[in-house]
Amino acid sequence: MAATLKTSRDMFYFVEDIMRLLGYSRSKSYKVIASLNRELEAKGKCTCDGRVIKRYFNERYGLEEPEPTARKRA
Repeated sequence: MAATLKTSRDMFYFVEDIMRLLGYSRSKSYKVIASLNRELEAKGKCTCDGRVIKRYFNERYGLEEPEPTARKRA
């Protein structure tokens, strides 16, 4: 099975996404993105202006789905 190629929309949140998710203005949303990208750069990660990695944003804002726990069999 071939892997599906991910697009930038699959991997990143853009300013419009942050505005919708957090209810912030455009300028505040850009500040959130810039702040998160500075954190990523400090960790040695590559970033892109005006967008933030979805996984990192979700982790920082507590939007990650909890890992399913394995059920123990009796």
